[in-house]
Amino acid sequence: MTHPVLIDCDPGHDDALALLLAVGDPRLRVLGVTTVAGNQTLDKTTRNALRILGLAGVADLPVAAGCDRPLVGDLRVAGDIHGASGLDGPDLDGPVAEPADVHAVELMRRLIVGSAEPVTLVALGPLTNVALLLRQHPEVAPRVHRVVFMGGSTERGNTTPYGEFNIVTDPEAADVVLRSGLPTTMIGLNVTHQARATAEIIAEFRGLGTRLGAVCAELMTFFASSYLRVFGFPDPPVHDPIAVAAVIDASIVRTVAAPVAVELAGTHTRGATVVDLHGRTGGAADTDVAVGLDVDAFWRLLMAAVRRLGATPAARTSGPARSVGTVPPGTA
Repeated sequence: MTHPVLIDCDPGHDDALALLLAVGDPRLRVLGVTTVAGNQTLDKTTRNALRILGLAGVADLPVAAGCDRPLVGDLRVAGDIHGASGLDGPDLDGPVAEPADVHAVELMRRLIVGSAEPVTLVALGPLTNVALLLRQHPEVAPRVHRVVFMGGSTERGNTTPYGEFNIVTDPEAADVVLRSGLPTTMIGLNVTHQARATAEIIAEFRGLGTRLGAVCAELMTFFASSYLRVFGFPDPPVHDPIAVAAVIDASIVRTVAAPVAVELAGTHTRGATVVDLHGRTGGAADTDVAVGLDVDAFWRLLMAAVRRLGATPAARTSGPARSVGTVPPGTA
């Protein structure tokens, strides 16, 4: 039995691996992919999503571009980490499919309403699209099984001392989602920093002997150079695939229920996720917060997905870009 999911992302090197895991694991049924501005501008994140899906031989998914800026303030991209294209490293030049002629929020609404089962939203970038969906179409909430997002931390940040990039980019959107009443799972830096793309992992990608494996190795090599330069990390953490892994196999990520709030006004802490692990605030423990990771199981899961995709004839075929999957018609 497969689980229906929507992937909202801002590729991004780790988003690329997350997309491959989502479409490469048979336990998920990806209904569509939406993009948001974050790691790079919206035009680049959308193109990158299409590039990765095309490389994986996936041409039957609708892909729609969403919000090009946060709900409040200006966009600040992560070019220092992901490069000018958002996916610097491998040569991914070439034709790509065109995105669907519909806004991401509308595509999300159509796919959720049209699904026979409640849908899990997996958010890998700033939560702008998800927040706008919940604001504009509150009627979809009963059809959302859960929102699983990569963002925040129970500890330090990576953009400000206490703020993680996805949340800092749009704190107001994160606040909307966390206060929506929907079941939420937060996959923060405290856990994603445990999954490092070591030299051995990069060699394993390359050892798959496929174009897709080689691209993953090249992506992680560039990512490693960025993290070494910016943070001094010898091996880069791969954040976003952990959120996908948590949906595929709940045993891989250990969570605890806790109240979570987003700081919106702090001079030094705007965008921080305030996780009340000890119940000091008396707030409702309504967010499942990731606190542990089975690192070996995670890498086995991701490597299996990349191996599976790389072995398909579609992934081995180069040629002109194909159109994305059929977009469901609007409903009243």
